[in-house]
Amino acid sequence: MKGIKLKRIYDNPSSDDGYRILVDRLWPRGVSKEDAKLDEWDKEIAPSTELRKWFNHQEERFDAFAHRYREELKDKKEILDKLREKAKYKTLCLLYAAKDPEINQAIVLRDVLLGGE
Repeated sequence: MKGIKLKRIYDNPSSDDGYRILVDRLWPRGVSKEDAKLDEWDKEIAPSTELRKWFNHQEERFDAFAHRYREELKDKKEILDKLREKAKYKTLCLLYAAKDPEINQAIVLRDVLLGGE
């Protein structure tokens, strides 16, 4: 696997990003689609609206959020396999809008992709 990196959508794109995929259900405020330089926006791989609203990026809920999101991802095998296949040949850059780089869905998704869950 070439690798999976995480990056805020608000950070400038770089040549080493590889395949840039937004993994948020909502389009991030203040970012134009042109400036985002996306290869893909996959709303289906993002946490459900209900889970996203419940989590609300509250640090004390992150472990429960991660568990629930992993459960949701079990139904997304086809999408996960497609992303793993892409990561074999190029860097996969999971883009997220959350302010906190330590508690967000991209971390959970990366771990699932790498762990093969």
